[in-house]
Amino acid sequence: MLLAMTRVAIIGAGAAGMFAAIQAAQAGASVVVFEAGSKPLAKVAISGGGRCNVTHDCVDPVAFAERYPRGSRELRAAFAHFQASDLMQWFAGAGVALKTEADGRVFPTSDDSATICDIIRQTARQAGVVLRTQHKVRSLSQSDQGFSLRLDQDLVQADRVLLASGGARQGMALAEGLGHRIMDPVPALFTVRCRDTLLKDLSGIASPARLQVQAQGAKHSHSAEGPLLITHWGLSGPALLKASSWAARDLAAAGWKGTLTVDWCPQWPEHDLRQRLRDLRSEHPRKQVASTPLAGIPRRLWERLIERAGLEGVWATASNAILEQLLSTLRRSSLAITDKGPFSEEFVVCGGVARKEVDWRRMESRLVPGLHIAGEALDQDGLTGGFNLQAAWTTGWIAGRAMAQPLAGSVCSN
Repeated sequence: MLLAMTRVAIIGAGAAGMFAAIQAAQAGASVVVFEAGSKPLAKVAISGGGRCNVTHDCVDPVAFAERYPRGSRELRAAFAHFQASDLMQWFAGAGVALKTEADGRVFPTSDDSATICDIIRQTARQAGVVLRTQHKVRSLSQSDQGFSLRLDQDLVQADRVLLASGGARQGMALAEGLGHRIMDPVPALFTVRCRDTLLKDLSGIASPARLQVQAQGAKHSHSAEGPLLITHWGLSGPALLKASSWAARDLAAAGWKGTLTVDWCPQWPEHDLRQRLRDLRSEHPRKQVASTPLAGIPRRLWERLIERAGLEGVWATASNAILEQLLSTLRRSSLAITDKGPFSEEFVVCGGVARKEVDWRRMESRLVPGLHIAGEALDQDGLTGGFNLQAAWTTGWIAGRAMAQPLAGSVCSN
């Protein structure tokens, strides 16, 4: 059996693990990263549809932290130390050009995640980080001499360990074995299945919407606004992903069943919308209602909405009562959620090590000194749009610097 010695061992070569490795190594620590898979930064490579949505352009840490359904308070303090603007400066210093799109998402100008992955790997290599892929840590224990990491054929000793294994249950089990409480991981960004006839044969249609999601048996609903995409299995799009993220735990507890209420006209105050419907009746009395959709609503969707409201023929036949029914349908279409959709957005989960058991000033365990935890291994998660990657960069940055502090300048035995 090979016996190896290192100062800092990092479990997981994702965004948090690799960024922490760079910080610790540049500060003088000896660092080895163990990755169970064959490639480092695998999720970074597929983020943003392969373009890598590295962060979101928001300079206010408080406003930024509001995009996290779980971990908002803790991350607010963390972002005061390393936030999106710091990350963008870091990439600029490394020679990577970034761009900010209209919705605030930040990408490399190359529109290629390889640009981000390559510079992270290159910087880690130059800092002296040793990367071991296809090395799965089977067990983790602590003694007076430090930590022991048992792999398939190796036993590694380390003074400090960073758990940055993402949402993998195996990684969370390592923390649980050392006494940490694990919040059960469940999907945090996901689509939903809806079998409602309102959506039948409308796959591919997108429309602005305001949503309210309430899990079956839950006391509270969760809302979000943005583009909503109708799919062949139900609903997707930014609005749905936001709403499902806030309602993730409630929906998981309810077996992914609940009610979705859709406002198809979020840009209209209700009084103005009522008046607009009456104006359409006055302006186009002889026109077919189906041929004069309300601005902003795709025609095929409009046809289905007026059908549900019981409105057919020309506008002149629409009584005030029918217009009120249409108004209700436009503002409060109720759809039954029967399950989550077939794909989760970039595999984001909520769950992991309980937040209260970590000192977020150092990302260090309050229960096991010398054990640090970062990224998705913690019970924190953000909305889509670069927020999850920023949390990984930030917690990795804090953990890496903290792990190096007592080690810099020390003699490392190998």
